[in-house]
Amino acid sequence: MGEAYIVAATRTAGGRRGGRLAGWHPVDMAAAVLDALIDRSGADPVLVEDVIMGCVGQAGEQAINVARNAVLASRLPLSVPGTSVDRQCGSSQQALHFAAATVMSGIMDVVIAAGVESMTRVPIGTAAGLAAKAGLGQPKSPKMESRFPDVRFNQFVGAELIAQKHDLNREALDAYSLESHRRAISAVESGAFDAEILPLDITLEDGTRSVHRIDEGIRFDVTLEGIRSVKLLREDGRLTAASSSQICDGASGVMVVNERGLKTLGVRPLGRIHHMTVSAGDPVVMLEEPLFATERALGRAGLSIDDIDLYEVNEAFASIPLAWVKHVGADSARMNVSGGAISLGHPLGASGTKLMTTLMHGLHRTRGRFGLQTMCEGGGLANVTIVERL
Repeated sequence: MGEAYIVAATRTAGGRRGGRLAGWHPVDMAAAVLDALIDRSGADPVLVEDVIMGCVGQAGEQAINVARNAVLASRLPLSVPGTSVDRQCGSSQQALHFAAATVMSGIMDVVIAAGVESMTRVPIGTAAGLAAKAGLGQPKSPKMESRFPDVRFNQFVGAELIAQKHDLNREALDAYSLESHRRAISAVESGAFDAEILPLDITLEDGTRSVHRIDEGIRFDVTLEGIRSVKLLREDGRLTAASSSQICDGASGVMVVNERGLKTLGVRPLGRIHHMTVSAGDPVVMLEEPLFATERALGRAGLSIDDIDLYEVNEAFASIPLAWVKHVGADSARMNVSGGAISLGHPLGASGTKLMTTLMHGLHRTRGRFGLQTMCEGGGLANVTIVERL
């Protein structure tokens, strides 16, 4: 089996719902990332053999194979195919796994894995909502109902169940949320994101032109008192909007190649894909699977958690990374060192390659060797990717 290398990685800065990226059509935003990957790698566009793109809300402006549409809006030639992936929040991380497996097999040499989500223009749940209005039924089938009677699969419920199971009180969740913002602020002020972010031209409400290059969700005036003042999502719960990921617009991507691709491009790789795992577990608790998937991935890779220099654990809710670090026995100082989805936003289908972009650049900045990324996903799924800096 051959190797898979990452030779370029970039992301847009996140935009709040209705915020600075609201004017960008998601197809054009994704196309901007594709073009940037070509620029950053120096690759001839004709060398790209496929684009695999994660997207959860595949409706409206993100319908009809958003990956292929992004190719058509980019500088890539019409001969480049594209396919869209939905593994919920892990969609573009799974796109990366598919891209890596493809080049490792030798079927293709140069593949782009990417993701896009405009949660402003295609709100979460749009496809299911439209189907319900049209009388087209619901995803939960009669056989699923017989197996899970009277169960409504809900990520908010799952996040609360994890907080209870791992004895995480509101104080711990609020403190973690504050730390996410503090780390993100530090990353912005130190220039840690500069190398990874693709600036986008925008037009403000007053008609003036600007450039979007800082994640809009960061609360630079954050205080613990302010976080504590946010009401609970449910009366008997522990989580609030402040300890949950932010709705976000954004796009991201990485270019993945094998040995032949490296020689053809004549570039030095950023890193190597060391291991990939995807697993599934309880669909009710739903978001806990990264804990077990990480143990499985480390075992298969022959590594311990202490061998990993940086971890990106998606902050869907504060209870997820806190439960993960507790269960795995990880060093919290190495986790989400530049903040996470609580402060930076969670653009669903774009988050996988977004986190990988941050992880890869973070390893180069800190001179670390191994990085691990994991993502909780609807349905009780989890992806884990281990990379090695080169």
